[in-house]
Amino acid sequence: MTSVRKRENIFDRPIKDPALTRIVYLNGDYLPADEAKVSIFDRGYIFGDGIYEVVPVFEGAVVDKTYFLERLERSLAEIQLDWPCSKEGYLNVMEELVSRNSLREGVVYSQVTRGIAERDFPFPTNTAPSFVAFSSEMNLLSNPAATEGIKVATTPDLRWKRRDIKSINLLGQCLAKQDAVSKGAKEGWMVEDGYVTEGVSSSAYIVLGNKIVTRPLSNSILPGIRRRTLLELAAQTGIEIEERPFSVEEALGADEAFISSATTMALGVVSIDGIKIGSGTPGPITMKMRKLYADKALQEARSS
Repeated sequence: MTSVRKRENIFDRPIKDPALTRIVYLNGDYLPADEAKVSIFDRGYIFGDGIYEVVPVFEGAVVDKTYFLERLERSLAEIQLDWPCSKEGYLNVMEELVSRNSLREGVVYSQVTRGIAERDFPFPTNTAPSFVAFSSEMNLLSNPAATEGIKVATTPDLRWKRRDIKSINLLGQCLAKQDAVSKGAKEGWMVEDGYVTEGVSSSAYIVLGNKIVTRPLSNSILPGIRRRTLLELAAQTGIEIEERPFSVEEALGADEAFISSATTMALGVVSIDGIKIGSGTPGPITMKMRKLYADKALQEARSS
């Protein structure tokens, strides 16, 4: 009997995720995302033994490059991990991904791990670092949350004691973010001994009158690049800065509150644990800081 071949129905084909068609970087090669594979023996996968960075892109140009490289170098040194290439080469990867993916606005994520080795806790010898990176398109400048503000929920800070290292081991942050999301919030503010350390994926600030209050740098928080830039811009424009811990109670009574990160720039916090902050809308200092950062980032992008 002659078999009849069933005609293929195009609607039976799996739909390919557009995100998987973008070009990513993996240890010297630029590949479609669905072709990039990482070894199960990579110490980043097994131990979280590595660091990462996120750099914003405006008008097709990587910005905050100097501070980005400085923090990357510090994180690598703190975990005794070698650069996977030269600093210039690292930046070239970021810029090449922007070009190959025709990215106009968004971020480039990159991470470096200690590489592929048998599972053993001590650092392996003669193992090359692994270096991966990918870009993501995001609406940074016209984010609706900029005018609406975001809700924040407090959550216990359960992380390790070297939060100043931008480690890829982010289980504590994942648990904290999920806790915040389950409470109907966009971001979590992590709390230790009654004081806010930082946001789950951002730096945290409150505003008292014309003064910005934020926790000082230490092993307790990540040295945010946007934090560094915003504080410089605030000082240049006559806004007072006070670097000290602030409590949840003090935050609830603040005139304004906001966060900053590579993906948020500066966003107003309009409520904490369901309690309205200030007028319940992003305040004037918050909006000023956002504009100052946007202007600086665009200026850097256009001069690249």
